[in-house]
Amino acid sequence: MEQPVELPIDGTLDLHTFHPKDIKDLVPEYLTACREKGIFEVRIIHGKGTGALRETVHSILRKLPVVEAFRLAGSNAGGWGATIVTLKHEYLP
Repeated sequence: MEQPVELPIDGTLDLHTFHPKDIKDLVPEYLTACREKGIFEVRIIHGKGTGALRETVHSILRKLPVVEAFRLAGSNAGGWGATIVTLKHEYLP
């Protein structure tokens, strides 16, 4: 049985160490934890590769009501290997 991984909630989520099947639950949970800590801009590192993981992440983000906007990171923050997510400050489920 796998032990839960304790993630630092610091506004950066590096997906390289996670299994792709865990991403659909991990991303929303991490974003929720960031909002609870007052972090409203999050960088998700998905890598450049084939773009499949980036597309999965973007698909998840499109469906989350707490996401105000997202874009590929600038060249100083990972370029197209990372996505910057802006979270809504006010959100009522």
